[in-house]
Amino acid sequence: MRDALLMAVIAAGLLTALRYPFAGIILWAWFSLMTPHQMAYGAFGVPLNLVIAGATIIALILRGEATRFRLDGVTFLLALVAGWLFVSQAASLDPVNSALYFDRFIKTLLFAILCAQMATDKLRINALVWILVLSIGFFAAKGALFTIVTLGQYRVQGVELTILEDNNHMGIAIATVLPFILYLRGEAAKPWMRSALALLFFAALVSIIGTQSRGAFISLIVFAGSFWMRSHHKLKIIAAAAFAGFAALAFMPAAWTERMATITEANEDSSFMGRVDAWVINTKFALENPFTGAGLRNPYQTDLAMKVDPERAPRAKAAHSIYFEMLGGAGFVGLFLYLALLLAAFLKSAALQRLRNAAGEKDWRTRLGYFAQISLAVFCVGGASTSLEMWDGYLIVIALIAATSRMASLEKNNALAAEAQRRQSWRSRARGASSLLITQSG
Repeated sequence: MRDALLMAVIAAGLLTALRYPFAGIILWAWFSLMTPHQMAYGAFGVPLNLVIAGATIIALILRGEATRFRLDGVTFLLALVAGWLFVSQAASLDPVNSALYFDRFIKTLLFAILCAQMATDKLRINALVWILVLSIGFFAAKGALFTIVTLGQYRVQGVELTILEDNNHMGIAIATVLPFILYLRGEAAKPWMRSALALLFFAALVSIIGTQSRGAFISLIVFAGSFWMRSHHKLKIIAAAAFAGFAALAFMPAAWTERMATITEANEDSSFMGRVDAWVINTKFALENPFTGAGLRNPYQTDLAMKVDPERAPRAKAAHSIYFEMLGGAGFVGLFLYLALLLAAFLKSAALQRLRNAAGEKDWRTRLGYFAQISLAVFCVGGASTSLEMWDGYLIVIALIAATSRMASLEKNNALAAEAQRRQSWRSRARGASSLLITQSG
């Protein structure tokens, strides 16, 4: 029954995409973020997302949407990162191993580029925000219920064989989406919807704590700190944070408190030191292959790692850092382009917050830029301890920033063109009136 329902949704979505290609983008986003086919027995492991991606791209071409693409700075950097991955894969130390991750990352970047280009108005942008919030919000609500029922005795995990399977990844993904729950709550017109989003927000907080992830806990602190610094209700936020902190200490088992306490004792934690070993190995791979790196995920392989650091290789596993993953996999050039992409998106989101509407007031784009910047900051901090550089969620955030910035830029250019046309028209009328006076006086 579950499989039949899933296939029916896919069929309906693809048929809609033939008429409205953006429906294919929404369906693609849902599959990438929530991976529903991994939760259906009959469709488990079937590359349905590839079918959706292909159908959506074909629909874009047939409906002429592809001809409307307008390159902007952020989209250009997305394309540059993708282009450099081709170079890195061509020089990979183990092309067979890195090919799988190269293929996955390229598809994710392509999707982000399409999102940035196709989200051309408020309705489409908000639709992407909704699918991001609902997809990750599903796991947040489920994780909160699991945490409450088990009294926090077990960790909240994601769906098996997905990028969010790990508790650390899931916790940081939920923390990244937290600001957008607040954004949608501000956009919601119905009181019941605002109440539902408030409930989802608190469920997300419980779920993040339930993951028992130290990286997610730090991301939560970053979110609270960023929100507090920019809010006009600082005392309320402090009171809410204090209440949540005391509730977590009272509700969660002693093992959770002890685990969070080890954040300040990183040099004594074997898990953290294993990551340090992996960071050193990725750095050494980059030093030996400064332009292209070793190829995505190749530094994971013990036989290759032994060649650059025999002492650390047995202890090192995944890099658990978006930055060191890019450094070891794509070299210093790849890391530079990746950091440039994150910085460009951050600066664009800051520029959005300075926008004002015709009445000189803040509009929805200002709010989107505000919450998107917090979301990106949360991810960048959390990503320092996780291998989430291929996750669709934060790339959708970057695409939303790019799309909204481009929309604002187009509106500004249109307004300037209209103003120039009005001035030209006024000058033409003035010259005509002057000529008429001269003729009459003559």
